[in-house]
Amino acid sequence: MDAGDTNTNIKLVAWVRQAAPYIHAFRGKTFVIAFGGEVLQGDSAQALIHDIALLDAMGIRLVLVHGARPQIDEEMRARSLEPRFHRGLRITDGNALECVKRAMGVTRIEIEALLSQGLPNTPMAGGFLRVTGGNFITARPVGVVDGIDYQYTGAVRKIIAEEIQADLAQENVVLITPIGASPSGEIFNLAWEEVAEAVAVAVRADKLIYLCDAPGLTDKKGQLIDALTADEAEPLAKRATSAHGQTAGVARALPGAIRACRAGVGRVHFLDRRADGAMLMEFFTRDGVGTVMTQAPLARLREAGTDDVGALLALIAPLEADGTLVRRERERLEMEIDRFSVVERDGVIVGCAALYPFAKDKAAELACLAVMPEFRRGGYGDQLRRHIESRAKKLKLKRLFVLTTRTAHWFIERGFAETSLDQLPAEKRELYNLQRRSKVLVKSL
Repeated sequence: MDAGDTNTNIKLVAWVRQAAPYIHAFRGKTFVIAFGGEVLQGDSAQALIHDIALLDAMGIRLVLVHGARPQIDEEMRARSLEPRFHRGLRITDGNALECVKRAMGVTRIEIEALLSQGLPNTPMAGGFLRVTGGNFITARPVGVVDGIDYQYTGAVRKIIAEEIQADLAQENVVLITPIGASPSGEIFNLAWEEVAEAVAVAVRADKLIYLCDAPGLTDKKGQLIDALTADEAEPLAKRATSAHGQTAGVARALPGAIRACRAGVGRVHFLDRRADGAMLMEFFTRDGVGTVMTQAPLARLREAGTDDVGALLALIAPLEADGTLVRRERERLEMEIDRFSVVERDGVIVGCAALYPFAKDKAAELACLAVMPEFRRGGYGDQLRRHIESRAKKLKLKRLFVLTTRTAHWFIERGFAETSLDQLPAEKRELYNLQRRSKVLVKSL
């Protein structure tokens, strides 16, 4: 085995170990995966189906909602009909409805065929995905909007969630086509983005995943937004698409994503449908690759408890090993745990800091500030620093000091100034390690 193979194997083992907590956490959870008919027109369909099969094998309950816009357009043009839209929604007259029914049926059959593969030497080998569907959706007409009669274009009236849940309980993959019937028996063409939202809310999904035409949401500078709350997404949804750079596909899904978050769906993800393995990288790595939307902030800052000791030891161990932090034994950490604050993201502690007050000197030490390397650009270090400063002010302390060997500039940029050893409280001076030669920095509160 050459060095390249060894490095590859080491990375594989590291990835599997990193993914293990997510695999355990997702077992038995419900994911709604929504995608348009464009997926079947590109080269990504096969890879997507393989990833769906892998998620199913992990015990994740899957509902797939598909669209067929390009297939409908092709069918209409083949019949010399011109597709018509208003506010991004198809106007479905009688002729267009016939094209919708044909295109939806063909698309569904093609997806079912892909899900039924079992070729050797593929991720589908040895697995079996039982695909089910049904009349889970009742619909109503959109009606007349801005003087435009949408005719057979509909909106979701009700999702029969109990039937979907029953199929999921039987370990079936539920495939939903965005067509619904009214109580009077009329058939309506529905937007797949709206159907996905309604289904996710009805079945109380843990995740709603939109596979779109972009890697995710972007800010005003065109930079990918890693995570945001439903409230933070609201201004993006209100602006015109051209004003903030969202693609047409993302813009169509965004309002429903916000509503789904507020209605109790755990998380909504926007991923690039063209990116191979996007779902795996989003769900089983700490950084992810798309945009995740939540009702509350993804990361929360809180005070540490005894249950956090093990995670804190693992977090600070690399920094102790390279000399950045002073080594702390488990017993000491357990005794001092009430001095620590932590940042928790996705159930994982990614940062910590501690406050050691010296009431007699009206001073306090900011100690053990640490953030996982992959999260250091997320601003968590500054959040922890500000939180420790706030805690010190509540104790009516006047100065905050820090001892550091490697990060002096980081603290100086945040208002700390280098000072002499004799400025430390006497109790702390007696414990100063002359061999480490840590720099002393202080900030007035």
